[in-house]
Amino acid sequence: MNTEFFLANRLVSRSKGNFSWTFVVIAITSIAMGLAIMFIAVAILTGFKKEIREKVVGFSGHIQITKFAENSNYEPQPVEKDQPFYLKLKNTREISHIQAFATKAGIIKTRDHIQGVILKGIGIDYNWDFFRDKMVEGQTFRVTQAGRTDEVIISRKIANLMNLHLNDDLRMYFIVGNTTPGRKFRIAGIYDTGLEEFDKLYVICDMHHIQKLNNWTDGEVGGFEVFLKNFDDIDRMGVYVYHQIGFSLDASTIKMLNQQIFDWLDLQDINVLIILILIVLVSSTTIISTLLILILERTTMIGILKALGMPNKGIRHVFLYNALYIVGWGMLWGNLIAFTLCMLQKKFSLVTLSQETYYVSVIPVNLDVWNILLINAGTLLTCYLIFIVPSFIISRVTPVKAIRFS
Repeated sequence: MNTEFFLANRLVSRSKGNFSWTFVVIAITSIAMGLAIMFIAVAILTGFKKEIREKVVGFSGHIQITKFAENSNYEPQPVEKDQPFYLKLKNTREISHIQAFATKAGIIKTRDHIQGVILKGIGIDYNWDFFRDKMVEGQTFRVTQAGRTDEVIISRKIANLMNLHLNDDLRMYFIVGNTTPGRKFRIAGIYDTGLEEFDKLYVICDMHHIQKLNNWTDGEVGGFEVFLKNFDDIDRMGVYVYHQIGFSLDASTIKMLNQQIFDWLDLQDINVLIILILIVLVSSTTIISTLLILILERTTMIGILKALGMPNKGIRHVFLYNALYIVGWGMLWGNLIAFTLCMLQKKFSLVTLSQETYYVSVIPVNLDVWNILLINAGTLLTCYLIFIVPSFIISRVTPVKAIRFS
């Protein structure tokens, strides 16, 4: 039988009517609230970063393959659609999809307004999953190999700026050499991603229009967008793709193309780190105070146990078992509270945000198993190390004084 565990169990059961029990409850509450706040903070941060990343990737893919150019612009040089690397990349385990695209700068003109945009052409291999979830009016259009369609989708931002509506005609003008040819499209759908920088820029159309404007053949495209199964592989796969495509082409990750956005997202980690440090400091003070009170209240018991021959190490284990009881209940309640709140937010979107300010309409929550395990493991380790410090006071208690002045 484990004597230390038995004594710790008796201490807990006998403490419920004592003065120290109030501080035990406070310590449990402190750990529970601290863990819950850390849990929720990390879930919201990772959810926010994931949501923004998916929106940026939805416009351009994880990796873009284009012709080498001195300056990046929206008028890429043509690339042959049939490439020797295509099948190899398509069959790569980390890659989920590859699609061709082309872009061309243009101007939308109405009777009262004018707006510069990027016309993005897509082909029959385009994956519409991203935009289907973002459509607020109308629907996406279908691209066929046989002929081109005049349908386009625009953002709600552009629609509001230009006073355009679903099924309206959209007139665009382009600079081709010394001429400014125009094209008339029909608005088949209106999308809204919340990323204003992208929403006010992109109009999605059939790639045949851009091929004709640039005098390209049907076998020429602006480049390829590569989508990965896991965003965490982006740096490694960016290098891999670069070495597979040959010397005439260039591969750029979405982090390289939108460096400011991803640098801004990385800065959010600092905010959460500060929150976590403050929570740990506050909780640590409460935990240390609680254990000191438990030790001081049981000074007589410590003296008796020493007089009976129990070593300091054994007595410390008694209080560490007691501490694990406090930590265990605190972590249980903390996880339960945080998980419940996160699931309610995830399912019912209880807390909303201004999409114009935060790029998302509701607070996003990402429940990642590894993050949850790391938070709990870190909390358990931190609390254990904190409890060790005051437990060394036990070694300074002498049996004679403890029993005499009891």
